[in-house]
Amino acid sequence: MSRNLRPSSLRPFFKVIPHFVPVFPSCAGDTAAPMQSRPPPGSSSIGNGHEEAEEEDDFHWDAAAEAELQAIEAAYAAAKRRRLPDWLSPASVRARPNPATASGGSPAPSWAPSPPAFRGNVKARYQPVMFNGKIVYCRTLSEVEKATRDILRKIETIKASGQVSLGFDLEWRPFPRRGDPPCKVAVMQLCMEKTHCYVMHIIHSGVPPLLKSLLEDSSSVKVGICIDNDARKMFKDYDVHVQPLMDLSILANAKLGGPPKRWSLASLTEMITCKELPKPSNIRMGNWEAYVLSKQQLQYAATDAYISWHLYEVLQSLPDNNIEVEKETVTAA
Repeated sequence: MSRNLRPSSLRPFFKVIPHFVPVFPSCAGDTAAPMQSRPPPGSSSIGNGHEEAEEEDDFHWDAAAEAELQAIEAAYAAAKRRRLPDWLSPASVRARPNPATASGGSPAPSWAPSPPAFRGNVKARYQPVMFNGKIVYCRTLSEVEKATRDILRKIETIKASGQVSLGFDLEWRPFPRRGDPPCKVAVMQLCMEKTHCYVMHIIHSGVPPLLKSLLEDSSSVKVGICIDNDARKMFKDYDVHVQPLMDLSILANAKLGGPPKRWSLASLTEMITCKELPKPSNIRMGNWEAYVLSKQQLQYAATDAYISWHLYEVLQSLPDNNIEVEKETVTAA
């Protein structure tokens, strides 16, 4: 009840509203005591001789009581309404910074939608491709020779049904020490199947004659992206003529058609397999001359050689769609 109402002023209300016993919660949350009602008209009054004197105050009490009841009902209805969480309250919304105003632009209208979560070009993310077979790591001269004999046996078995493809890739330390010449090839990767990939740490083992004869043998075509550069690097560093060669970028232009492109291994992998070829810079630009390669380096090296072999096999199975590019390649060769 209002603090302006004195307890003595409640008495007329008990006479005006008979048989009405409302119970309203007080502002402090306590339950108010039921109000007593006045007997109905015609019944005997409970009181004394002051009844006639109080009749004149009934009209004023009725108006005040009505206003008080409306205020109580409004407070009760407001308490029953669902309360919004704090972060949606008007005060919280007003306190948030406006992106348009913060960036120097005109403030966005209140009805404007929230800014998108992503801006610019959104590139689809593919599942990473990874070599899941056995990685044969060769660090010593004897290990390299043993792996080379294993590869030669497989070539003899396969070449009866056609030319053998050999995924070929190299790794070397990108930045030489100050004053030193460019770093030599440190790692050579060879792959010709899904089950085995050979990673040879030739910076420590060197290139034995058996491996050199394999790389120069025409019974297997060495495939990769920009493989001409790798072949020149091997000749400069180890005096090995790697041949024959097939650049996957040239082969892709001949098979896929359309304007010629300079494919990278990663972009061609996405085009053919709809998968992503991981190229973490800390591995790609790492120390390939380390005493022992890490598991991450071995996985990276093996995957590159494997995907080169796999892409060649897929492209070779496709019909030629760009004869002009193929003719230009043959003429240039």
